[in-house]
Amino acid sequence: MTEAKAPVPNGRGTDIALLAATFVLAICGLVYELIAGAASSYLLGDSVYHFSLVIGLFMTAMGIGAYLSRHIIQPERAFVAAQIGLGVVGGFSAMILFAAFALIENYQPFLFLVCGVVGTLVGLEIPLVIRILEGRKALKITLSNVLTVDYVGALAAALLFPLVLIPQLGLMGAGFALGALNLAVAAMGLWLFREHCGTGLRLALAAAILAVAAGTFWSERALGGMERRLYENEIVLAQDTPYQRVVVARDGPRIQLFLNGSIQFDTLDEHRYHESLVHPAMTHAPRIAEVVIFGGGDGMAVREVLRYPGVQRVTLVDIDAAVTDLFRDHPLLAPLNDRALADPRVRIVNADAWEFLKDETTLFDVAILDLPDPKDLAVAKLYSRAFYAALTRRMAAGGVMVTQATSPLYARKTYWTIAATIAATRAPFATDDTLRTRPYHSYIPSFGEWGFVMAGARLPAVPLRALPDGLRYLDGETWQAMTRFAPDMARLDLPPATLFDQPLPRLYEEGWGEWFQ
Repeated sequence: MTEAKAPVPNGRGTDIALLAATFVLAICGLVYELIAGAASSYLLGDSVYHFSLVIGLFMTAMGIGAYLSRHIIQPERAFVAAQIGLGVVGGFSAMILFAAFALIENYQPFLFLVCGVVGTLVGLEIPLVIRILEGRKALKITLSNVLTVDYVGALAAALLFPLVLIPQLGLMGAGFALGALNLAVAAMGLWLFREHCGTGLRLALAAAILAVAAGTFWSERALGGMERRLYENEIVLAQDTPYQRVVVARDGPRIQLFLNGSIQFDTLDEHRYHESLVHPAMTHAPRIAEVVIFGGGDGMAVREVLRYPGVQRVTLVDIDAAVTDLFRDHPLLAPLNDRALADPRVRIVNADAWEFLKDETTLFDVAILDLPDPKDLAVAKLYSRAFYAALTRRMAAGGVMVTQATSPLYARKTYWTIAATIAATRAPFATDDTLRTRPYHSYIPSFGEWGFVMAGARLPAVPLRALPDGLRYLDGETWQAMTRFAPDMARLDLPPATLFDQPLPRLYEEGWGEWFQ
């Protein structure tokens, strides 16, 4: 049976409205995809894997939607219904995923469900728009016109998501904002195709508008409840930055910082981590006038460095200005680092570590790498031989570097690969010599057994200066014990990680997976 084409509203304005709707729908579709990928990366880590999974699910579902569109008899009604569905499911997508992780603890099926439903509805869009425009007499709209608008909309979404939506609205707010846009397109469709759309669609749109409005109003409270369940303690601060979700939790005087769901410090034991990270390098370096710290936007490592009177300047390089601003200015957080970030000797540079090294001309006496774990390729590049080589070019003669290097117990292969990578890096001011390394570890209750690697061209066998007063954990005897490894953490002979042959995310996932399934 041949499909009967009902008349559509006449006028060039209708054609332009449909192309504008296609532009908006392209933005919404890609943003929903980015929300699903970002939420998965925030909650589960390994951004490469989860963005790849989400893209695959969306593309498959879009193909299914495009196929199903051929069986739709009334494209105008289906177009409006699809926008209502997208407005609700897409609008609530971030909330659904957070709830699945925090409340139901069964995340993966809901990720598949959201990607499947949203992708299928998005896949219906272009075929339906083209079918609707096929019957136009006043203006010939070809496939290329529709695809051009769709691709330009995708570009707009790719720019809006990191630059506007996430910094200003967060994941949940972005979802509801785009859901409202879908419903606005549905309302326009109801008016354009009013001869095709009955009372049922009007009631469905009204219900969807109420649902999205209620979700927008209650989203922050709902997210706060989920995070309280997830983090167990009172949430005193939660915000999305262009790079991560920052959550600060408190239980009486105890304060914890979480970035993308992973704990960064707990005031009960952060002194163990930061004293272990900072003081071995500071006591072994011949000079300590110029110190650079990568990561460590909480200022705790800066606090430890400033215990030494010989320090003239500390350069803190952290990509996220929101974090450094919080720990410099927030009345609850700044005292945790003894207001170190407001010290006149401290220079804060909010930039990517690699980009910083390209432009910097200072030669540093000590480099401290307080970076996130190499869970994905974006971070793992900062644990590559290429990055360490770039760093050594900015080190003074006799300079000492140290990095946190994950757990030599839980991620043993990861730890010793990092150590091998540093050991394979050419020493500064040398032609055929590589860095000398000193691996060591410490027990930090919040993290478990944790590892560090110190290195230098001429790394002294013994400390050159005394530890400062006031330390709560580290002393001479403790340091000697930290350099000894039990058999189940002993050195493994592994190849170094390069920029283009990067095994660390895989090794990290395998190591932690063996312990925590």
